[in-house]
Amino acid sequence: MIGQDRVLGSDGPLGSMLDAGSLSSLILWGPPGVGKTTIARLLADETDLSFVQISAIFSGVPELRKVFDAAKLRRQQGRGTLLFVDEIHRFNKAQQDSFLPHMEDGTILLVGATTENPSFELNAAVMSRAQVIVLERLGLKDLERLAQRAEQDLGRKLPLTADAREALLEMADGDGRAALNLIEQVAAWKTTAPVDAQAMATRLMRRAAKYDKSGDEHYNLISALHKSVRGSDPDAAVYWLGRMLEGGEDPRYLARRITRMAVEDIGLADPAAQRHCLDAWALYERLGSPEGELALAQAVIYLALAPKSNAGYVAYKAARAEARRTGSLMPPAHILNAPTRMMKEQGYGAGYAYDHDAEDGFSGQNYFPDEMKRPVLYAPVERGFERELKKRLDWFVSQRLKRGG
Repeated sequence: MIGQDRVLGSDGPLGSMLDAGSLSSLILWGPPGVGKTTIARLLADETDLSFVQISAIFSGVPELRKVFDAAKLRRQQGRGTLLFVDEIHRFNKAQQDSFLPHMEDGTILLVGATTENPSFELNAAVMSRAQVIVLERLGLKDLERLAQRAEQDLGRKLPLTADAREALLEMADGDGRAALNLIEQVAAWKTTAPVDAQAMATRLMRRAAKYDKSGDEHYNLISALHKSVRGSDPDAAVYWLGRMLEGGEDPRYLARRITRMAVEDIGLADPAAQRHCLDAWALYERLGSPEGELALAQAVIYLALAPKSNAGYVAYKAARAEARRTGSLMPPAHILNAPTRMMKEQGYGAGYAYDHDAEDGFSGQNYFPDEMKRPVLYAPVERGFERELKKRLDWFVSQRLKRGG
């Protein structure tokens, strides 16, 4: 087994289980081509369990029933069953529930494999009875070891220059299965001299980057883009934008999320940021791909370099919380309109100070409910345009204190 030393080492979760001679049900979570099936087969050999493999894509309730019946018979004969379920997240809730009694009574030891986040895709009951093992994509060193083993089996070196060999392994993008497929293609070439990187690129199609627009990778990459913008790193931000576009992400989704970043993380520190994003969105709609995507890239760079403030976002959430807490309190009578005589007699509008008539355009009156202690919701930061807003806010606060407001 190449790679996954963190999991398989003596201090790792699987290594510890095997050393103790006690293996529990497992969920192997990781990208394609990192050895999930291989680990399951090796575990069955190591524990002398009968290995049974099914795929959630092709199996339904009748197939599961046959597997469970065979495992029961095997158990009566004194041998356990390691049931390996590929793409286990594809099973629905009822199908996942069908594993539970057989896991509990020891009929099967379940090893599930998934490329999706199990905390989102698997039932809590299954998760509570299995340990999640996280597998990582293979690094270039791991793929090089894989290539060396392949050459040992072939009995010859791959007909590649050093640069071409490195490019070949990079094309695999951390997927051992893809690496072996590429190696198999290269090994079949009839060449008299090593092939360089440029010549290899013309012979091989570059493997598409792993990207599932509705799965984990989608959320991982949009999170990386958002946090790179928030962290004021334009290079990282435009890189993650490029990764998502190369993976086939809808640019309109990206335009919407980029605009959200302007509202959430920049806000009034640079009010022009929102306008910049909306303009980029409109430009994309007019130009389409690929020209319109440049406008999105420029918006991302602008946001990354803009001053940051979430003060407006914090104020909004705090205001909603205050509204839930004090939602039945009436506004103070002096700021209520009094269109009828009865309302005037009730004191509506009495004592209202018209701010435009004040000498400095500020009356300092109270606009919160009388029974409510005045909260501080908006606290601008000392960055960008909010630095100016803070000066104004501080002046209003000082005037309100002077006037007893």
